[in-house]
Amino acid sequence: MTKILLIEDNLEMRENTAEILELANYEVEVAENGKIGVKKAQETVPDLIICDIMMPELDGYGVLYMLAKNPLTSSIPFVFLTAKAEKSDYRKGMNMGADDYLTKPFEEMDLLEAIEIRLKKSEQFQKDFKSDITGIDQFIEEARGLDEMRKLSNDRQSRSYRKKEALFYEGEYPNFLFFVNRGKIKSYKMNEDGKELITGLYKEGDFVGYLALLENMSYPESAVVLEDAEVYLIPRQDFITLLHSNRDVSARFIKMLSRNLVEKEQELLNLAYNTVRKRVADALLHLRQRYQQEQKDPFKMAISRDDLASMVGTAKESVIRTLSEFKSDSLIEISGSEIAIVNPEALEKLRY
Repeated sequence: MTKILLIEDNLEMRENTAEILELANYEVEVAENGKIGVKKAQETVPDLIICDIMMPELDGYGVLYMLAKNPLTSSIPFVFLTAKAEKSDYRKGMNMGADDYLTKPFEEMDLLEAIEIRLKKSEQFQKDFKSDITGIDQFIEEARGLDEMRKLSNDRQSRSYRKKEALFYEGEYPNFLFFVNRGKIKSYKMNEDGKELITGLYKEGDFVGYLALLENMSYPESAVVLEDAEVYLIPRQDFITLLHSNRDVSARFIKMLSRNLVEKEQELLNLAYNTVRKRVADALLHLRQRYQQEQKDPFKMAISRDDLASMVGTAKESVIRTLSEFKSDSLIEISGSEIAIVNPEALEKLRY
């Protein structure tokens, strides 16, 4: 049953509205002020929130602000309910991210229709989209069907990149969000001594370069192709529109962008605290996890020792020496630049 949280300080209005919702077969939670409403929203995570604006303790704007800061509640459809009908109040609420606005007194059908529309729009973007160009196009085209998203352009293009070709360089200003449809990409930084440190590895289904777009700054790193790639370019303005014009679209898009943030955090921790032997084992297993796909064990990949050293954050000579030890221990096999992981279980034990 669909759960609705009603936050309203007026007892009569709260009881009457709750009764209408219950008769329409909704499960209703009620809160008599904003502070209690925020707490209940975080505890019960309703499917939709109806909230009065003028309330003691915490007004409706404050409730929306508090819930928007919490990932658990940030994407819940939010409808303001108020006796004030001034355009400035309407604009402020919508600019903060409210999904709709009902003015008291309201007709019963106006309330139910507003709820039904908001739930349908929210449900539209709860589903998963494929991690390929088709899925991205489907997501953007569905977003374009919303009134506030019609300015999304058709100027999305697919480009082929050859091995060692750059997507962008550190210091350049971003004009596109890059989506990897095929191939492998690395991002890296150069230190003062001219040594390269790999900051990220990307494959099919990954977005590249969005942090610079989010911060509205030049690229803090460079990105180059490791293996011939097909990359989808999403214009900067489309990226901004997808993030800021509709809460349902924004929440879905952020999930698509950020699915590897926890993984990246763990990589940085490993780089900071693990021994070279552990870091090399972790890098090899990370490559296997990122790029294996349908390839059966033993996983094989050609990677230069310079690139592997950049991933590990150590000298090339240390990587070569460690790989030789792994080969002697029958953990891997080496043929030129190609490394085959023959005992991933033993490598896994080295990480801990």
